[in-house]
Amino acid sequence: MFTQLSAVIFKNAPVVLKPLLSIVPFVVQKKALEHTLSQLFAEALIDGDFEFLTDRWLRISVTDLNLDWMVSFDGEKLLIEPQGHPVKPFDVSFSASGDDLLLIAARKEDPDSLFFQRRLIIEGDTELGLEVKNLIDSVELDGLPTFVNSAVNFSAEQIELNNAVNG
Repeated sequence: MFTQLSAVIFKNAPVVLKPLLSIVPFVVQKKALEHTLSQLFAEALIDGDFEFLTDRWLRISVTDLNLDWMVSFDGEKLLIEPQGHPVKPFDVSFSASGDDLLLIAARKEDPDSLFFQRRLIIEGDTELGLEVKNLIDSVELDGLPTFVNSAVNFSAEQIELNNAVNG
């Protein structure tokens, strides 16, 4: 029963979340992303591993939720801006559904596999995209707060169950 209920919830999550997330002010999204990313990438930021992103912009697009963020590095911290900022277009873009991005985050799916299945779209500077992918692959998820790590893993497991049930 719980499996069926969770399958329905996760199948319909984008339909429910899309209107809710569309009214969340960007400043709230930005604060949440900055906090989460600064914790997740704390060691990489200290080590200067984001230097390759200085004066360059990564676009992250959650296609089923109509969410787009621009990410850059200013030498000290990650910068999060809305899509369309700066006036200069993105250097590289990663686009996928929320489910697929969660599966990548939880290490349940390999980004390369999703790329070749055309479920992860990478546009722009492929060398920059590879640097971003390699940096993400090198990060330990234990850097996230326990509740965030648990939520990501639980969500990914539910998505996998839903995918298995729906074939």
